[in-house]
Amino acid sequence: MNWDRVEGNWKQLTGKVKEKWGKLTDDDLAQINGSREQLEGKLQARYGYAKDQVKKDVDDWLGRM
Repeated sequence: MNWDRVEGNWKQLTGKVKEKWGKLTDDDLAQINGSREQLEGKLQARYGYAKDQVKKDVDDWLGRM
């Protein structure tokens, strides 16, 4: 799946996002609204991951979708 499809189906995918990254709140997901940059920033803030780690995790998750 590419990121354009994630953006277009964000509301349907929020459950999958919460399964993977349970520390994200509903407010976080509403603010992210399908933006990869916003997702990566929230993951860095919530989990304390480095930018490279966040990019890898998001790419891995995207590849499994």
